[in-house]
Amino acid sequence: MGEWTTIRLEGGDDGVRVLTLADPERRNAIGTVMREELIAAVGRVREDPDARVLVVAAEGSSFCAGADLPALFGEPGRAVGEIRKGLRAYYESFLVLRDLEIPTIAAVQGPAVGAGLNLALCCDIRIAGPGARFAATFSRIGLHPGGGCTYFLTRELGAQRALALLLEGGRLTAEQALERGLVLSIADDPLAAAMELARGYAGLRPGLARDVKLAVRLAAGGDLESVIEYESWAQAESATHPEIAEFAARFSKP
Repeated sequence: MGEWTTIRLEGGDDGVRVLTLADPERRNAIGTVMREELIAAVGRVREDPDARVLVVAAEGSSFCAGADLPALFGEPGRAVGEIRKGLRAYYESFLVLRDLEIPTIAAVQGPAVGAGLNLALCCDIRIAGPGARFAATFSRIGLHPGGGCTYFLTRELGAQRALALLLEGGRLTAEQALERGLVLSIADDPLAAAMELARGYAGLRPGLARDVKLAVRLAAGGDLESVIEYESWAQAESATHPEIAEFAARFSKP
């Protein structure tokens, strides 16, 4: 499905698409080429009418070692505004995942560091392998976290745990991430586990999966009334589809 050098995009007729980071020699660090290829690949998934679920995986021992720091910060003397512009361009490489309406699942088999952590956190669901590590090591090198990391970690861990992790430049093992709700589960083969989930989700009517995903996102950041307002529309819309009438008919009196 793709003609790229640092990633692969594959998929079949089951509606599941798999985006694989395929630059293991560089531990799948997001350089200039991978940045552009990630944006292009996610754009292709967005435009694919048959895509139902996206799984994000990686080759090699690392999920993603983060951004290419020399490319971002290796040129001294630049103004803050210029550096910021370059950072926002890099952020796009993983933030584009959040724009997808379909469910996304990260299969994290190894360390996800810095921007790689953000990439995993931009997915709706995360499955960790035993060797997965989730590292927010920005402060260890004197760098403020970026790319939405403070937002993602605060949402997933709560303000106190997120602040402690970010100040210490710490990392979570797969077991710690599971305990704190950062991942859904741990599997010896996280890609296989993610694919099993993805095939199940792909069996849902696409509009239903889309609307449930949006409702959960609203619930995570909104008030009860706004969620109920959306749910009342989405549930009513879902009730217009034939399967609901067929299900209700089973309980009709003869």
